[in-house]
Amino acid sequence: MVIREPSRPPASLELALAGNCTIGALIEERGSIVWCCMPRFDSPPVFDALLHSAEGLPLAGSLTVELEGMTRHEQAYDHGTAIVRTRLWDAQGQGVEITDFAPRFINRDRIFHPAQLVRRLKPLAGHPRIRITVQPRGDWGAARPEVTRGSHHLRYVLPEGTWRLTTSAPLTYIQDATWFVLQGSASLLFGPDETLEGGIDETAREFEERTSLYWRHWTRRLALPLEWQDAVIRAAITLKLCQYEDTGAIVAALTTSIPEAPNSGRNWDYRYCWLRDAFFVVRALNSLSEMGTMESYLHWLYDIVRGSVQGNGGGHVQPLYGIGLEEQLTERIVEHAAGYRGMGPVRVGNQAHEHFQHDVYGGIVLGAAQAFHDHRLLQRAGVADFAALEQMGEQAWRLHDQPDAGIWELRTRARVHTSSVLMCWAACDRLATAARALALPERAALWRQRAQTIRALILARAWNDKRQAFVESLDGEHLDASVLLMAEVGFVEPRDPRFASTLAALEATLLDGHFMRRYEAPDDFGRPEVAFNVCSFWRVDALARTGRLDDAREAFEALLSHRNKMGLLSEDLAAGSGELWGNFPQTYSMVGIINGAMRLSAPWETVI
Repeated sequence: MVIREPSRPPASLELALAGNCTIGALIEERGSIVWCCMPRFDSPPVFDALLHSAEGLPLAGSLTVELEGMTRHEQAYDHGTAIVRTRLWDAQGQGVEITDFAPRFINRDRIFHPAQLVRRLKPLAGHPRIRITVQPRGDWGAARPEVTRGSHHLRYVLPEGTWRLTTSAPLTYIQDATWFVLQGSASLLFGPDETLEGGIDETAREFEERTSLYWRHWTRRLALPLEWQDAVIRAAITLKLCQYEDTGAIVAALTTSIPEAPNSGRNWDYRYCWLRDAFFVVRALNSLSEMGTMESYLHWLYDIVRGSVQGNGGGHVQPLYGIGLEEQLTERIVEHAAGYRGMGPVRVGNQAHEHFQHDVYGGIVLGAAQAFHDHRLLQRAGVADFAALEQMGEQAWRLHDQPDAGIWELRTRARVHTSSVLMCWAACDRLATAARALALPERAALWRQRAQTIRALILARAWNDKRQAFVESLDGEHLDASVLLMAEVGFVEPRDPRFASTLAALEATLLDGHFMRRYEAPDDFGRPEVAFNVCSFWRVDALARTGRLDDAREAFEALLSHRNKMGLLSEDLAAGSGELWGNFPQTYSMVGIINGAMRLSAPWETVI
């Protein structure tokens, strides 16, 4: 049954994330699940109301609990978990609580994390009248399900598969979208078309208790900074939820086609693993002593590395792959989807898989480098792993002075981008360090010499005397925030006058308040209109490294203040309005929260 009622406009990405490293669901602030891809992050969405919101968030493509006469709402995470609680209240003080999570806990000595959402309802006061609507969609919103009814469940047959809602709420009321009084607790479990072994409410309660315990144990093992602990905990959990644990791949974000700026056409599918982004995620979590993500990711990464060498690629590595190692991510437009707030196009796939982005080889080596030195790992990297990474180093050495699409994935312009050359240097530099750890002096000398050669090239040709800055390409003239990575990867000393001068030039040209745009030169879509959040965090890091600590803290606090109410960030920020844009939640942005806090926090020794 299709309910046609006026829909409400979506707020500025006021969304919570509930997930379990198999699926991730986005829940808007009134408790509607408006986005969830099943059974994988990159599957067609089962709930996709977010991308059909030209006239507001519709009921179609969502899983909704509405309170009749609702006048206010509140939403929060259970502290230190991925469990979301939404409370709705009416004018008479009657209320209902919605608890959302995806099960994740240890069961029979392994992680139990099914492609399943659990929603628990309970009345808070009075006799609240609610309406439950469950309207999954297939084929990116074009296909309505065939619905069949069982004794305690509804089956939704879609082109991509069949899903089951098992519930203790009245099936008739759900199927007919009838308003009814919630007399007591009720549970909804949405997932694969499988029989639930235990009781419905008992299973939901047990899953919540065990999921809560899992996340609390996971959180308490983090090596947190003294300051901004809540922000760091939320960022860490969010990053963990962006890893598809079955393979180890880490997606850049959980959505597609949320535009970088209003009506910009800069709409991309980020539900894949960029090796560049994944390195930063791994490093941020490693700084908190969360090693499991890196260990899982390295299995996926070495599959990429060895596949590129032993297959037909000749060592070539794409900048991104599917979470199941898919190479072909052909980009297409979903013509029938209006897009987020009506701002299409909606794209599936990403043409960047065809690009040559030479910084990828540095991202691979940097992502794997810690494994040669960290004695905590269950399986430290050895000579065979080093030999595989050397093939990536050979690619970096061969291509370091060749044009590419660059870190920003320009589609119609190739240059020798400074950031790409920089990461080729990082590949050679870290291989030299790994060779020393493995007592391979001849290999260490070779990679050190190559790193020195690339370093000299950057210093000679990326510096622009007129701009008094390192610029975006060799012998170029335009400014680009990605050169701030020079300090972060150890290429220059932060107090190097050239780096301080570069920072000042970037601030004069690309800064809007505390928020930094990516680059100044027009691209395929014109000049960037919004700040790119990770660039703003790179500036925070650079300010701290160059001794401008007060400025760094002020900028960091400004960025934190622009998170949504649940502590999450998307890719971009409109500096004038403070509105979030771009795919959500963006791992790059959440990495910046951890890095900034770790860089700026007062030490624990000041209080203990």
